[in-house]
Amino acid sequence: MHRRSIPTVLSLLAAIPFLAACGSSSSSSKHIALVAYSTPQGVFEKLIPAFQATPEGNGVGFSQSYGASGAQTRAVLAGQHADVVNLSLEPDVEKLVKAGLVSSGWNKNATHGFVTDSVVVIIVRKGNPKHITGWSDLVKPGVQVLTPNPFTSGGARWNVMAAYGAQLKEGKTAAQAEAYLTQLFHNVVSQDSSARNALQTFAAGRGDALLDYEDEAIADQKKGEAIEYVIPADTILIENPIAAVGSGGGSKAAQSFVSYLLSPAAQTIWASKGYRPVIPGLAAGRFPTPPGLFKIDALGGWKSVVKKFFDPEAGIVTKIEQSLGVSTAK
Repeated sequence: MHRRSIPTVLSLLAAIPFLAACGSSSSSSKHIALVAYSTPQGVFEKLIPAFQATPEGNGVGFSQSYGASGAQTRAVLAGQHADVVNLSLEPDVEKLVKAGLVSSGWNKNATHGFVTDSVVVIIVRKGNPKHITGWSDLVKPGVQVLTPNPFTSGGARWNVMAAYGAQLKEGKTAAQAEAYLTQLFHNVVSQDSSARNALQTFAAGRGDALLDYEDEAIADQKKGEAIEYVIPADTILIENPIAAVGSGGGSKAAQSFVSYLLSPAAQTIWASKGYRPVIPGLAAGRFPTPPGLFKIDALGGWKSVVKKFFDPEAGIVTKIEQSLGVSTAK
């Protein structure tokens, strides 16, 4: 496990999530409606002007919408206009593929459709007063844990699978790993709708530990928040997808923007804001590799995981949440 502390610098993200209406946005090829999950807003504040300064982005206007990945996906399925989607989970993009909104070849590129990587970390109070160093500490009596609701937040699903997979990496059986999840959720005192909202709740003083993206922890430290974060020895590699929306792979502007976001110039911006770049070696030495880092494929892949853990009737996490009286409605 690693504990990292970063000096305070200028504020990275606004305190309140931002929503700019995209609903009946122009279909012009010189306009991009960006629909994204809740956390990368501050990075897009840098990426969009940088893209607009390129020949491909010259004169391209933007509207932006940020929110929990699941809610954003449902909004696009319900008719919200989007030219580019940046979501937390691959299954969210696949729902758009199934609806005919995104090309089935969206992930047939060198990065397999992913624009950023991260890892699940444990954010703690400055000085780590509860001495939290790993997963076992989160289930101790009296430790109050925050995580978003996994039935609205993609980030929360990464948190759950990080916790479960870490138990398997430690040599526990599947039954023991499931029992750990039950213990963990008994210590969860707040489940906000998105990772961003959960971070705000923690910043307001609630809880001892917050499960979150590494990039969010870095951003919060740069804002001057009195926090530290722990990278567990065993944790999951988060892979966030990007896709152009529309027939034929989307508009020329949308395709150009997606290509730009995968470029070394854009990936350098992502890395400067705490995201692990998808270009190997680009930020060598900046981000430690946990010894027990694993991918979702080690747990059977998202299709299997969603059915086993989040099925609305029989999912393991569904049953745990229902036993605690927590909503599993999407």
